[in-house]
Amino acid sequence: MRFTSLQRLDDGVVERAFTLGGIPGIVWTPASTSASAPAPLILLGHPTLGLHTMYPRLAARARQATADGFATATIELPGCGDRPRWPAVERARAELRRALRAGEPVTDEIADALVSPLVERSVPEWRAALDTLLALPGIGGPVGYSGGVISLGIRLALAEPRISAAVLFAGSLVPRAVFEEARRVTVPLHVLLQWDDEGNDRQAALDLFDAFGSREKMLHATMGGHTGVPGFAADSAARFFVRHLR
Repeated sequence: MRFTSLQRLDDGVVERAFTLGGIPGIVWTPASTSASAPAPLILLGHPTLGLHTMYPRLAARARQATADGFATATIELPGCGDRPRWPAVERARAELRRALRAGEPVTDEIADALVSPLVERSVPEWRAALDTLLALPGIGGPVGYSGGVISLGIRLALAEPRISAAVLFAGSLVPRAVFEEARRVTVPLHVLLQWDDEGNDRQAALDLFDAFGSREKMLHATMGGHTGVPGFAADSAARFFVRHLR
């Protein structure tokens, strides 16, 4: 890990940008953290819009988490932001846009071509980042995962035993194979669903929630579109992490 910048935000949060094997990322830590009192870590997932585009929302989520005593971190997804273009995924995105413009259903083939390669490549990268982040002074377990591409969160919850709890954002396209993986997820889950999300199949989101194998799982559904998540929904997710990571 090579740190490329460091700044202290106005609420005392320390923000450090880094690269790890050529992958950009950011880590935020509370001002009070230390090697003798390490903070639990939350991995911040995000959509495929790039870290620069998502930075304001990621930083806001990080500030809320650090106020509760957590460190947070994120990395750039493959083919996004400043990372090299990924022609296969770009073709899948183009096919998705074509289907949406034509008013056609988004087929399982489109979802699989768009999401499955992203998950396959991303999970080892997030696990490698977690190895390095947990070795930093002032950061320790347990570990949570929050938001982003829900299929990636599901695979990480299965593949990474250090993840103790997850907040997942309903949405994004979900390949059929991910439904089978969801049945094997057992960590506590808090799933946020916008009831009128224009880019989400509500019934598919409900079916996926039903498929999760976790004994403790909560669905927090609120009215509104994709970008209308109310503040109290984020507060509820924050309390979930306080319960399970502290």
